[in-house]
Amino acid sequence: MSAFSFTLNKTDGAARRGEIVTPHGAVQTPTFMPVGTQATVKGLTPEMVRATGAEIVLGNTYHLMLRPGAERIAALGGLHTFMQWPLPILTDSGGFQVMSLSALRRLEEHGVTFRSHLDGAMVELTPERAVEIQALLGADISMQLDECLKLPAGRDEIARAMQLSLRWAERSKRAFESKAREGKALFGIVQGGDDTGLRAESARALVGMDFQGYAIGGLAVGEPQEVMLRIVDETTPLLPAARPRYLMGVGTPHDLLEAVARGIDMFDCVLPTRNGRHGTAFTCFGALNLANARHANDARPLDEACAHRAARTYSRAYLHHLTKANEMLGAVLLSTINLDYYQSLMAGMRTAIEAGRFADFRAETIAGWERGDIPAL
Repeated sequence: MSAFSFTLNKTDGAARRGEIVTPHGAVQTPTFMPVGTQATVKGLTPEMVRATGAEIVLGNTYHLMLRPGAERIAALGGLHTFMQWPLPILTDSGGFQVMSLSALRRLEEHGVTFRSHLDGAMVELTPERAVEIQALLGADISMQLDECLKLPAGRDEIARAMQLSLRWAERSKRAFESKAREGKALFGIVQGGDDTGLRAESARALVGMDFQGYAIGGLAVGEPQEVMLRIVDETTPLLPAARPRYLMGVGTPHDLLEAVARGIDMFDCVLPTRNGRHGTAFTCFGALNLANARHANDARPLDEACAHRAARTYSRAYLHHLTKANEMLGAVLLSTINLDYYQSLMAGMRTAIEAGRFADFRAETIAGWERGDIPAL
């Protein structure tokens, strides 16, 4: 099994083409990670996820510690065996739940105490426990525990959360290094909200701790896209070129394209599968709402140019019918079509960077979205 490493192979402007190597295989970057919060990408088998081109998925510390439990998963062979995913896995430490479950938690210097949303039981998550859980799961890439704030927020509150996250980063790193990790990696998370100075302070402190990779967290949590991209633009130059950069919880196809243009290597987001379950398809001509009545009599395939067979064969009328009838098959088909589109978009960006034509690819892709779909006859 190979130890964790990152190789930067090519740059085109700020866009980067690289490779992450983990004990469970290599990941070509820039990459998109489907979200498998509870040891499953909702509604899809691992084989279906792999068929879209995904090389790595994401699991979640908070949810898996509650059900079925990290120790149980470890006893059953670890998360890779448990969910039958033989490729790399990154686990989110639970920092997002510090924000999203704020009504159910108490935040202190030591850590976070949650009231389980499942049965009301009190559970504690500290930086050390978060690292321990991720080790029990067998994650190839673990994340430090951090405090993620919803934006907008006041500068004093942003500064407090950023400083706490830095102290938790130090504790997470000590915990990670206290045991042999078989060549696996721990990433630090840059916080600081929408404040450039606080982001810079966080980034410099984390780089000084020497993590194997660096994430930009606390974005796509209520701020406009232009604010998110400004923070990414200003933060990535502060991070080591020789380490992977991960923009957490992002995003739309346009977000991915613009963030790669600013030097990001890794992404995760629930959008392709969540939107698929609600009838939205992502295509090279933009997003389509299959619940819209205009598709009811449209016999054309969703996207004749798409590599995914379902997009080329099933009619828009049929996908509309499945969506309106709340049939499970509609959610499955649109989720796989969307993941395939995301993976195709990332592959296109990798090829463009290698060829030194990323700017052209970016412009052509945006032009395709702006042209939009051809109206039904």
